[in-house]
Amino acid sequence: MPEVLEAPLVVEFPFTRSVGPVQSAFLTGLRERVVLGVRTTDGRTLVPPVEYDPVTAEEIHDLVEVAPTGTVTTWAWNHAPRRGQPLGTPFAWVLVRLDGADTALLHALDAPGPDAVRTGMRVRVRWAAERTGAITDIACFEPYDGEADRPTGRSREFADAVSGIVAPARLDYTYSPGRAQSAYIHALSERRTVGERCPSCRKVYVPPRGACPTCGVATAEQVEVGPRGTVTTFCIVNIKAKNLDIEVPYVYAHIALDGADLALHARIGGIPYDRVRMGLRVEPVWTEGARYPDHYRPTGEPDADYETYKELL
Repeated sequence: MPEVLEAPLVVEFPFTRSVGPVQSAFLTGLRERVVLGVRTTDGRTLVPPVEYDPVTAEEIHDLVEVAPTGTVTTWAWNHAPRRGQPLGTPFAWVLVRLDGADTALLHALDAPGPDAVRTGMRVRVRWAAERTGAITDIACFEPYDGEADRPTGRSREFADAVSGIVAPARLDYTYSPGRAQSAYIHALSERRTVGERCPSCRKVYVPPRGACPTCGVATAEQVEVGPRGTVTTFCIVNIKAKNLDIEVPYVYAHIALDGADLALHARIGGIPYDRVRMGLRVEPVWTEGARYPDHYRPTGEPDADYETYKELL
C-alpha cells in the first residue's frame, strides 16, 4: 500500500470593509496617538466606541477622548504567541479600562512573566513607531507606576480620516488526501492516471474517493484510465489569476478520460480558445519533473459522438 500523503495548506484572502464615522474617528485617532470613546445618553463612555448603545440600541456619536493609561480588569497569559499576534515573545492578553472609560479594551501586555501580571495593575499604551490607522497602532500595553495621564485635549477632527480597513483572513492546516487519492497522486508521478471501480455499479471514478458516490460502498479495485479523453464541457477564462502565469483568454474543461465514468477538469492548450468544443479528443502534455499534466491538447482524432459522453456532462 503506498504511503498516505499529507502537506501543509494555507487558505488566505484579504477582507476589505468600510468603517462608519465613529470607527473612522477611533482609528484615525489611534494614528494620531489619541484614544477616543463614545458617550452614551446616560453618561457612560465606551472604549472601543460603537455606533449603537448596547443597552438601549440608540444611535450614539458623541466622541470623547480618554487617557492612554488604565487598569487591568482581567488577564490571561499567552505562553506561545502565534503568527500575527501583537508580540513575538510570551505576553498577557488583558482587558484594560482606560482612565475615563467605563468599558475595557482587549490588547496585549508586555510583561516578563505571569507573576508580573495581576488584576488591578496600572498600565499605559505603548504606541507603535509607525501608525496607519489600525488597532495595531497600539503596539501593546506596558506596566506603569506613574500618575494617570491626561487626555491630550486635541481636536477630534483629523485630516485624511480612515475610511476603510483590510483584515487578512488566513487558515493554516495540514491536509491529507487519504488512501485512495494518495494512490492517485503517486500514479500521476509516474505519468499514469488511476481510478477505482465500484464493486456494485462497476463505475470507475477519477480521481478516486475511496467510496462510490452513487452506491455508497467502499472502493479498492484500481483501474488505469486514459491517457486520452473527451472534452464534455468547458468555459473560457478571461480574468488572469494572481500568481498563475497563463495568458488570458484560456479554456478550462471537463475531460472524460477513456475508461472513466467521471470527468475531471484541466486546462486545454495547443488550440485557439475559440476552437475548443464539446467532443474534442485530447491527450495530456507533461513538463519535466511535473507531478501532473500541465494541460491537455487535441489528439487530431475525429470528435467523439455526443451519445458516448452525454452521461458525463
